Amino acid sequence: MSSSSGGLSDPKFLTIAEVASLMRVSKMTVYRLVHGGELPAVRVGRSFRVAENDVDEYLRKSFYDAG
Repeated sequence: MSSSSGGLSDPKFLTIAEVASLMRVSKMTVYRLVHGGELPAVRVGRSFRVAENDVDEYLRKSFYDAG
C-alpha cells in the first residue's frame, strides 16, 4: 500500500478557533473570511476545517508595504 496521497503532502487542518488564534483575530472574522470565499475551508459535519497551507497563503497575499 502506497502512502502517496495524490501529490498532497499530508495537509494539516485547523479549526476555526485555531485559525483565529494563529491570525490573532476573532472567530467571527474567520467565519466571515470563510463564508466570503476569501479563505477556503472544508465543512466537516457542522464545523469547518481550514488547511494550514491555505491560512499561510491568505496571510502571504494579505501583506502590504506600509512604509
